[in-house]
Amino acid sequence: MAYIKKLLNDNFLYYASYVIMDRAIPELDDGLKPVQRRILHTLFEMDDGKFHKVANVVGHCMKYHPHGDASIGSALVGLANRGLFIATQGNFGNPITGDEASAPRYIECRCTSFAKEIFFHPKITHYVDSYDGRNKEPLVFPAKIPVVLILGAEGIAVGMSTKILPHNPLEVIQAEIACLEGKSFDLVPDFPSGGFIDYSEYADGNGKVRVRALLDDSDPKKIVIKEIPYGSTTESLINSIEEAVRAGHLKIASIADFTTDKVEIELKLARGVYTEEVVDALYAFTECERSISCNCLVIRDGKPTISSVSEIIRYHAGKLLNLLRQELELERSELQNELLARTLERIFIEERIYKSIETKKTNETVIKAVLDGLKPFTKELNHTIGTEDVERLLKIPIRRISLYDIEKAKKEMKQIQQQLARNEDRLNHLVSYAIETLKTYRKMIESLCPRRTRIKSFKKIEAKSVARHDVALRYDADGGYVGTEVTGEKILEASKFDKILILRRNGIYTIIPLPEKFFAGQHALWITIASKEVLSSTVITIVYSLSNESGAYIKRTTIGSWLTGKDYLLVPENAEVLGFSTDSAYAFQLEYKPKPRSKKNKEVFSANHYPVRARQSHGIKLTDREVTQLTLHAPTRIEPEVSEDTEGQTHQRKDKQQETMNSRQVPPTSRGAGLLEAALKKHKK
Repeated sequence: MAYIKKLLNDNFLYYASYVIMDRAIPELDDGLKPVQRRILHTLFEMDDGKFHKVANVVGHCMKYHPHGDASIGSALVGLANRGLFIATQGNFGNPITGDEASAPRYIECRCTSFAKEIFFHPKITHYVDSYDGRNKEPLVFPAKIPVVLILGAEGIAVGMSTKILPHNPLEVIQAEIACLEGKSFDLVPDFPSGGFIDYSEYADGNGKVRVRALLDDSDPKKIVIKEIPYGSTTESLINSIEEAVRAGHLKIASIADFTTDKVEIELKLARGVYTEEVVDALYAFTECERSISCNCLVIRDGKPTISSVSEIIRYHAGKLLNLLRQELELERSELQNELLARTLERIFIEERIYKSIETKKTNETVIKAVLDGLKPFTKELNHTIGTEDVERLLKIPIRRISLYDIEKAKKEMKQIQQQLARNEDRLNHLVSYAIETLKTYRKMIESLCPRRTRIKSFKKIEAKSVARHDVALRYDADGGYVGTEVTGEKILEASKFDKILILRRNGIYTIIPLPEKFFAGQHALWITIASKEVLSSTVITIVYSLSNESGAYIKRTTIGSWLTGKDYLLVPENAEVLGFSTDSAYAFQLEYKPKPRSKKNKEVFSANHYPVRARQSHGIKLTDREVTQLTLHAPTRIEPEVSEDTEGQTHQRKDKQQETMNSRQVPPTSRGAGLLEAALKKHKK
């Protein structure tokens, strides 16, 4: 058992490492995944200036990539559609519309000169054996710019994923120049599909961005989509609009797609609907606006590492200096060898040293004769002459010796010396040389890479705020059911995102999502849309009595917070609600059970004379008399609201004020339970 467990653990670790390193996560040095690197390596090998059939390229690439032709073909098409590193001929599909490329046997490609400048440096590239050991492939290309930021990357590995957004190549190169110059820089993603981007939450390559389509809403009855957000296609965008129409979020009469090489999706609006009413809903309910999360994970020094845009730019700035130094030192060595060979050749021919070997019989005596002939010129050569140098001189053809032009040879040697001097100057001023190199690269692609995505700050549109309030909520007071599928009286119109507050006759309220059918109880006190802004500012007044004692209480409170689906009590469990209202000028009359020697059998109260307390607090006792009936009472004047911040404080009414209230004689407008129905009808209106 232990052996099997170890075997599974080891194999899973091997698989996870393989997926992370060799398939899903790009390399920081050249910004490529293995399949992309092998495609470019194949194109460099096949490069003869002509286009090659993609099927032929895929076949050659299979020598290096062991995962079949399908993965190679799709990766090649994706890389080719960026346009920087692979030149194309034929139908390579359209990333904007989602159309696929033609079959590999019909389309052609070749590597661009820019790709060779950036990647192809075989003398400083480290090669390893291919998967079958028959060929050599690059471990990683010595790229001179941060390609990972230009191409972007997306991949899912074992336990990790990466999502790097593409940036404008010119801006990336300019940022690297600024880094070398010691200046600050700021990079914002740029997408081939255009549109708008809000990068306020873009944390230097991580975080997230919000992207939007470009809409032409100049016509009040028609909207034309000109550019689409990154990650969408015209097909997926139209599907999202149709889904929003079916869900009732949009009122659109027709959708027409006239997209060719440019996006043009025309939306004709329904009768009575205008563009200003639809634009925000398009952003809220369709792919016209998207939020894209970023995770800048790359392979660095053989390990997956979370990085940032700034770190990648600084890394590549230092890497560029190192690569240029290697190239210059290699060039210097080659120029010095070339100069030595030319000097030896000139001395060998000009001084007629080749004449001294005519009488020699053996190879050793020939080599010795040449070495002896070169000894007087040791100071000029400034290099120890070995057997290899002599062998090279002995291989010079007689025709070349007879036609040797001394002046031309001296001129060529002078050019080599000038190249050496320029090489030495570049090594001494490496940063300036790196900046000039980057400027050359920028000039090569300047006309190909204009910025397409506009930078704009825009407010996030909540779907709830722009949803159409056209869903009828009905209530069957006799059956006690409320919902959109209930047969009963229409009490309000809501959106599908709204929540509903239901206050029952027993003083229990519940807040639930818009229901299709929900039992709310017969003759509910209050059914309304549960908006925090409205409920927190609406004062609820409840008059109730307790079953175990005589008298009546009043409670005034607001609803500030809640959990969806949870029941809350506004009154004690043994309470009977006598009256309810959300009107700040609510006045009512209590009629008491007749009592011997008591002439006062009714009393008028005004709700705004009592404080607003927390939901958990107890009510304030109005009377100790047994209440037989509560009726509405029209107030003679509006008194100022009374509030109480600390739960448990009591309210003391002035005697004179109470006497005035008791003296009002207004005929009642409703009796008993009829008050609840009157309050509900008032709310419905």
